Amino acid sequence: MPSVRVACQQIAPTVGDLAGNSRLTREAVAEAVAAGARLVLLPELSTSGYVFESVDEARACAEPADGPALRGWAEEAARGEAVVVGGFCELGEDGKLYNSAAVVDSTGVVAVYRKIHLWDREQLFFAAGSEPAPVVATSVGRVGVCVCYDLNFPEVARGLALGGADIVAVPTNWPRFPRPEGERPIEVAMAMATAHLSHVFLAACDRCGSERGVEWTGGSVVCDEWGWLLAGPVEGYGSGLLLADCDLERARDKAWSERNDVFGDRRPELYGLGEAAPVA
Repeated sequence: MPSVRVACQQIAPTVGDLAGNSRLTREAVAEAVAAGARLVLLPELSTSGYVFESVDEARACAEPADGPALRGWAEEAARGEAVVVGGFCELGEDGKLYNSAAVVDSTGVVAVYRKIHLWDREQLFFAAGSEPAPVVATSVGRVGVCVCYDLNFPEVARGLALGGADIVAVPTNWPRFPRPEGERPIEVAMAMATAHLSHVFLAACDRCGSERGVEWTGGSVVCDEWGWLLAGPVEGYGSGLLLADCDLERARDKAWSERNDVFGDRRPELYGLGEAAPVA
């Protein structure tokens, strides 16, 4: 499997501007493909913006998976035989709204994942997904997909790695939280640790800027299978294109050492997995 150029397009969508965001995301995919990217990531809810004021506003920004925004991604992907993973505000066939990520190539939409862990006010607008985060076989390798807050649940990324993912793709909108002077965003450290612990490549594509009083982290990164940064964060945490050449096949070797294996050493029968015990 040849090396794959992975791109994260850290952009600043405008909440409520469906047409403008459609142009912005299409141009972002086009720029990445022109730079040689075969796997292009866009942020969470990149077609709609994030900080909705009402359900009606969210619904006005929603599109079905076969809508014009994602068709535009497919048309740009076709120029470079690329795969696009990006977040969009989905109008489901059931009439509900979902915070979703689509996997798109030159043929159109290959897969849609509906976020299963909804953050804060997302619960006012979206229904939670009911299907596990998927591993999608693509022309560039096996791509695991989750969205933003899903990454805070280690079981999700571990499940994707156990499912054979070469790279975990994470469209995200990380709100900026206070951090000690000189420290990197904790979300960057989380992405690095996640990649390291399952020996899998990971690309997280964040948004930047501010929106209705929310400041965004701008913490996009691409990590190798040992967790080291191949690209990112963007200087100044603003808009920018990250590119990293990834030998994704390396993620299929799970050896820690001559005698240790990331998955082979697991002893899940002893982990006591189940519901959290009540605190006395």
